[in-house]
Amino acid sequence: MLQRVPYVQAWRALSAEKSLVLMAGPRQCGKTTLAKLIAESFVNRLYFNWDIPTDKRTLLANPFFFEALPRTDASRPLVVLDEIHKYRHWKNYLKGVYDRFQSDYTFLVTGSGRLDIYRKGGDSLAGRYDLMHLWPLTLAELGERQAAHDSFFADLLAVVESDLSDLRALWERLAAFSGFPEPYLRAKPASYRRWSTGYHQRLIREDIRDMTAIRAVDHMEALFYLLPSRVGSPLSVTGLAEDLKVAYNTIAHWLTVFDRFYLVFSLKPWTTSIARSIQKERKLYLLDYALIEDPAARFENMVAMELMRAVSCWNDLGLGSYTLHFLRDKEKREVDFLIAERRKPVLLVEAKLADETPSPALLRFQRQLKAPAVQLVRDAAHFRVLRNAEHRLLIAPPWQWIPRLP
Repeated sequence: MLQRVPYVQAWRALSAEKSLVLMAGPRQCGKTTLAKLIAESFVNRLYFNWDIPTDKRTLLANPFFFEALPRTDASRPLVVLDEIHKYRHWKNYLKGVYDRFQSDYTFLVTGSGRLDIYRKGGDSLAGRYDLMHLWPLTLAELGERQAAHDSFFADLLAVVESDLSDLRALWERLAAFSGFPEPYLRAKPASYRRWSTGYHQRLIREDIRDMTAIRAVDHMEALFYLLPSRVGSPLSVTGLAEDLKVAYNTIAHWLTVFDRFYLVFSLKPWTTSIARSIQKERKLYLLDYALIEDPAARFENMVAMELMRAVSCWNDLGLGSYTLHFLRDKEKREVDFLIAERRKPVLLVEAKLADETPSPALLRFQRQLKAPAVQLVRDAAHFRVLRNAEHRLLIAPPWQWIPRLP
């Protein structure tokens, strides 16, 4: 069984300070499995799932049903509330549970992106919980070479210098089957295709339809299947609207819904300190990137997923206020990714299939922003560090640098 060690460690850090932790993430990324894994470390534990009819009836009959939990010893019990967000009054329920039992129990609440949706509105739970995100599997997690946050930022251009064959094999498996645990573990093309088709249909035709007022699910589904061919380029909402013969505002709204339900994530352009930078266009990436046929776009999407996972986890743990962007000016010079901390650039990252020559745009923007830079090259055999004026630039295969991401 996958141990998901970085997320178990994140849970321990957050639950040491808050007795209520919400775990949000894409459907089928392993939230229930991780919750049960965490529960194994508790002598006294109880698992509740709203989707189990008997569990649902128990809660409706007695909201504080967990008080009846038999205790083996005097240690603090863990109560896992899975899919509780499907309960109409779940926020008020958790508010009451926390206010009454915060000193006696630890609560772990798991759910899909809906936890994020409600969090972005008026949040009656404010101040009562910490939120952690669980993402699909990444090379940084699977490779088990993650550096501590402080040591990683002390040398952003350090690499893993041994056991590269197994790391490359992990990367190639992710590229073929995505980071979602079920297709990744099966590692069979036919299984992946069946899983992917069913996954997206259920998410759009069930979760999104049930959770929103949107009923044009056929058009939404058509929009989603246009997106893999748009990865890697600034997204034209106007172009999508014209292709589907749907209003611009409708397409923009649907893309926002896709983002909230973890079908996609998007990056804003970096505009500070860049002359003639674009300010409106976004770039969009898929969580199920194995759908992408173009090798260069799929590679860029995989790097985006690794960086997004890292930035999200750093923010969840309170290690900083990080954001992930891309760089593009009106002359169409572009760098794929920029990580900033409190609006200060800390790292530039470019993704290339085979070109080990430093990207002219990367060199230009690095000199302008005065930040370290990494050019990840899928087909590179070894790493090398170059000088760009007074700055350093690392060129390396992804499996030699990415595994160090905390």
